[in-house]
Amino acid sequence: MSYEFILVDAQVAPFVAKIQLNRPKELNALNLQLMGEIRDALLALDADDAVRAIVITGNERAFAAGADIKQMAGRTAIDMLKIDQFSTWDSIRKTKKPIIAAVSGFALGGGCELCMLCDMIVASETAQFGQPEINIGVMPGAGGTQRLTRAVGKVRAMEMVLTGKFISAEEAKAAGLVNKIVPVELYLDEAIKLASEIAGKSPIAVQMAKESVLKAFDTHLQEGLFFERKNFYMLFATEDQKEGMAAFVEKRKPDFKGQ
Repeated sequence: MSYEFILVDAQVAPFVAKIQLNRPKELNALNLQLMGEIRDALLALDADDAVRAIVITGNERAFAAGADIKQMAGRTAIDMLKIDQFSTWDSIRKTKKPIIAAVSGFALGGGCELCMLCDMIVASETAQFGQPEINIGVMPGAGGTQRLTRAVGKVRAMEMVLTGKFISAEEAKAAGLVNKIVPVELYLDEAIKLASEIAGKSPIAVQMAKESVLKAFDTHLQEGLFFERKNFYMLFATEDQKEGMAAFVEKRKPDFKGQ
């Protein structure tokens, strides 16, 4: 598939794909077309057996500096309702394979929300995260009040959302938003390294484990435990489970086939 605002490499490493946001002049501002392209690329990669993990990145200056305000400024509430732009975000969230955000520079507004839609975040030392929508008379609408609160807690989320202040990579890591911080020249390599490590595991087990972790945000404990156990039992129907346990007993590296 050809895209205008993203670059896709389906094999940036064995079993690892990369999606790079590519609107550098606009600091990768998220317009409707770009988000639609991310959705379409993820759907294709999710269906590709040669891909087991996905990295989403921008460039050193910006992961994404927010939504494309020019595209929204003149719209009415009815316009926004009809466009239903967040249905694209809902589709992205349904991606079965793990997604790692490789973040350098600005991850603001929709950019921060896109990071949080991913499963893990590797940040460069220059990364800054924020929800500055309050400064233009609106508020986060793609998960910024919900996912951010779950990640960093009520008081920090309130401060970020109500003041529009940014937090540094170090502050984001301390708050639980970021997995790892590395120098700028290493942030993408480190994200691909993490994706490669995950891609070496059983892809079926990885997908079910991701699904189970996400379930923890959607339900109460007892229902979540029931869901986890169901997925755990189901994995015993896979060839990968037999191979993984046999390899452990035989003290060798498992060869997972995704079956």
